[in-house]
Amino acid sequence: MDNFDELLSWLHSDREQAGRKYEDIRRRLIRVFIHRGCTTAEDLADETITRVTQKVHEVKAIYNPGDDPALYFYGVARNVYREYFKRRPEPLLSPPPAPSPEATDDSSLQYDCLEKCLKLMTPPNRELIMEYYQGAEGAKIESRKKLASRLGLALNALRIRAHRIRAELKKCVLECVKEAAT
Repeated sequence: MDNFDELLSWLHSDREQAGRKYEDIRRRLIRVFIHRGCTTAEDLADETITRVTQKVHEVKAIYNPGDDPALYFYGVARNVYREYFKRRPEPLLSPPPAPSPEATDDSSLQYDCLEKCLKLMTPPNRELIMEYYQGAEGAKIESRKKLASRLGLALNALRIRAHRIRAELKKCVLECVKEAAT
């Protein structure tokens, strides 16, 4: 049994009920992050779920059967929020300065690294991540539903997969930029 299946079994013995509970927890996490002013509430909710999924075997073993698993998610979300709060940019009180030529070079380097890292990915992962972020804000929802359906995945499973691919891609781009800077 993989971690995600174990997570669902922890949420409820009936898979259908577990799916509903999962959706409910994710929706609540997003609301919590939005309420706290996070601009990337969905990503933070997905990060929270990913962390819980990675630890579910350990947590499930020590968690009391009568306790609500959602409480554990909220505790993890608190830590994810603290990390977000530490790394978020300070709000701008005045207009940002014009970008320097050096900053433009950095952007160009990051774009080049992104292109390189995308080419290194497996074709299915590259296609998934490109299609996942394609389109205007309103059209993304329908596009993602169609993508999930085409791949035979639940929408949240697609979100988790995209989150993991994006994390790998980010790591690759950061390493590439770091190598190019030295």
